[in-house]
Amino acid sequence: MSQPLDVLGGITAEQFLAEYWQKKPLLVRNALPEIANILEPSDVMELALDENISARLIKQKDRDPNQWSVKSSPLLKADFQKMPKLWTLLVQAVDHYSFDLAELWKKFPFIPQWRRDDIMVSYAPKGGSVGKHFDFYDVFLVQGYGHRRWQLGQMCDAETEFVPGQPLKLLPEMDVNFDEVLAPGDLLYVPPGLSHYGVAEDDCLTFSFGFRMPNISDMMDRVSDKFSDNQLLKNPLQDLIRDQISPIGQITQPELEYLKAELLAQLHNSTVLEDAIMSLMSEPKYPDNIPEAEEIGTGDLEDALDQGYQLILEPASRLLYTEEDGELLFWANGEGLYISDEFAPLLKQIADGELVELNEDLYHEVILEDVAQLLNDSVLMLLPAEDAEDEAEKT
Repeated sequence: MSQPLDVLGGITAEQFLAEYWQKKPLLVRNALPEIANILEPSDVMELALDENISARLIKQKDRDPNQWSVKSSPLLKADFQKMPKLWTLLVQAVDHYSFDLAELWKKFPFIPQWRRDDIMVSYAPKGGSVGKHFDFYDVFLVQGYGHRRWQLGQMCDAETEFVPGQPLKLLPEMDVNFDEVLAPGDLLYVPPGLSHYGVAEDDCLTFSFGFRMPNISDMMDRVSDKFSDNQLLKNPLQDLIRDQISPIGQITQPELEYLKAELLAQLHNSTVLEDAIMSLMSEPKYPDNIPEAEEIGTGDLEDALDQGYQLILEPASRLLYTEEDGELLFWANGEGLYISDEFAPLLKQIADGELVELNEDLYHEVILEDVAQLLNDSVLMLLPAEDAEDEAEKT
């Protein structure tokens, strides 16, 4: 049994996963007090105007607040002129631009990295909201600035009807059974399908830590892509079932069973399936957020070995691994990696959120080649000594 966690209000991760995860909401007061000082509304407004940012500006009409409009990025300063009283700005993947915010993923060590979606921030003046709605993913709503009132209602599903004629998937009504105002640092866990409605009590920022599962359609598409790349599978099957005469318009049941069996035999190829799933789950949601790295060589790394640098995962990149019978296999940003046995244990540590020192222990040609390649591909990045000390204090 693990230790009680402040972020969960003093219960253990096991208790949370057994009693709350994907089942019911959890409110924790002052769960993440450090989030209150990370961003202010002006920071979010500035981010929203960045051409690389994914953002949405949601407005409600003054005369009819039941009429909504949505403008997606790129957003311009002109979009914020002649604003109505009620509006909300949503900015995606803010954790890719703030190391302090990205560090807060570590507050949820009981949920694996591959489930992470991104950290979205919502800025709204008093009365602003995105309406009554529900999501198909798990979310921890953390108040960072100001106050927001949250109401929770009934569970919804794919058959739930929405308000017609609106650019947002809004619920016509909610059976409210939870009504609380969140202050800076407060956390509210909302499971998938639970209707919720948040309204700003004043100028406020709310951070949404989203966790998502893949869907069958996306996984099948990726498996299909892997099969399409296999030239051997493009050869016709052998006709091993032509042993009797049948009407020319009919596919017989034995023929159909044979074709299905051949297809399922390929789907049972665990190597292909694992590669397809791992490449999909390691694919970055916002690849444009991955910075282009400055070219670095092993000689540069040798010169930096005694300068106090540490290796960390680039915040916009994804790095995952599988481990079976002591063998480590890695995927990053949608691609399989070829990593030496010498560096694999250290890369595993980085994937698990740890810092790895760039010191004399890494003075190995093969290891430095691996490190240089991952730095050049923007999978990893070097953290200067002073920043590394700050990160160590936080953890």
